[in-house]
Amino acid sequence: MKTVTVVAMALAIGALGACNKSPSEQAADNIEANASAAAENVEDATANAAEQIEANSENASDQVKAAGENQADAIKNAGEQKADAVRNAGDNAH
Repeated sequence: MKTVTVVAMALAIGALGACNKSPSEQAADNIEANASAAAENVEDATANAAEQIEANSENASDQVKAAGENQADAIKNAGEQKADAVRNAGDNAH
């Protein structure tokens, strides 16, 4: 949508200014407008790619953190179970 707007504006401005221009000036203006629109497309595509990369890295980071937390919780639970077993064994020995 943004690109269409830029191209439409460039063509409209070019049409207004074309009244007193030679064909070569008009062609040069058209080339400039097309190059500007192409540059805008590249910038938009790059921004979109960067946003996607950032989102993917955040998701991967969240997954790594969650896996680490789960592993830490499992180790803590195992330690608590062993401690409870030792306490229970001591209580049963008396």
